[in-house]
This record gives sequence, C-alpha cells and structure tokens, in this order.
Amino acid sequence: MTSGGDGPDAPREQDGVGEPDAFERLWTPHRVRYIKGEGKPSTSDAVDCPFCRIPAMDDAEGLVVHRGEHAYAVLNLYPYNAGHLLICPYRHVADYTDLDADETAEVASLTQTAMRVMREVTSPHGFNLGMNQGDVAGAGIAAHLHQHVVPRWGGDANFLPVIGRTKTMPQMLGETREMLADAWPAH
Repeated sequence: MTSGGDGPDAPREQDGVGEPDAFERLWTPHRVRYIKGEGKPSTSDAVDCPFCRIPAMDDAEGLVVHRGEHAYAVLNLYPYNAGHLLICPYRHVADYTDLDADETAEVASLTQTAMRVMREVTSPHGFNLGMNQGDVAGAGIAAHLHQHVVPRWGGDANFLPVIGRTKTMPQMLGETREMLADAWPAH
C-alpha cells in the first residue's frame, strides 16, 4: 500500500494488521469456545457430556430454567435467538426412539410449557422446534438428545444475521434464565 494524501479516504499504512475496510465489527469473543469445539464431548460417554453435567450444577450456573422428573429445560449457551431453550432428558440417550414412554411424555410436556411461558413473558410471533439426530443432521452434541425450542419474532432474521452473520442478543443469559424460571408454573 502506498501512502499518498492526507484526506480521510487516503490509504494508510496498517503496520501489518491488514487493509482497512468499511465493515463495522461486533466482537463476540465468548463464542470462540463454541467455534473451537471446546466443551463438546470428545466421546459419546456420559462422563464427557455437558447435558449430563448440567443437572449437578445449581440452576443459575447451569442455566437451568426448570427441572422435571425425567427431563429438564435449560438455556442454550450458544443461542440462535434470545430465549433459545433446550429440553433434555436426564438419561444419556442419543436417539429419540430410545426414550422410554415417561421421558417422551415429559420432553413433549416441557416443550409445550416452554412455549406457553415464552408467549407469556416475551411474546414471540412463532417458534422453531426440533431435534437434530446425528452429526450429519447438525447435532452439536449428538450423543445426548435435546429438543430445541427457539422463539421467533418478525424481522429477527434481518440483514445482521443474514448478511453480517452476526446475532444481537438483547439480554444476558442469566437474566433470561431468571425471567423464564420465575414464570414457569410450579408442578
């Protein structure tokens, strides 16, 4: 790069840090753990599984919103959207067909309750619900089944995540957990 001129559009030496561009940057350094795969189980064993470790944590530390008899609701540490919950059976099981009848019923019931609570607290316009079964299907942690409950609002997939590949979250995870847990009906 040559140096020429003194105006605001004049090229500048960057001392080895790259060429300047017109992009603004929103730094999310906490996501580097996710990108590097840190915290992901290295095996399919329950010992290495975060969804098996979370129930031993206190609710705030583990981001647990509700604990049932066979399954629990927890905030996603790397959410697609604000309020993104996961419904996880306590038992370390990978495939939906391996759940027993009680686990299946509670995963379904907690999913319904999560939708009701979110409608009451955050008024989403819709939801994405789903399970990614296996690595090839996009499961970040394929060894432990989890149901995604993702609240959606009109315009939440605007230019920022689509073009800029950046997602803004309007609230800290701990605050979201507390708000949803407080609104969760007692059983």
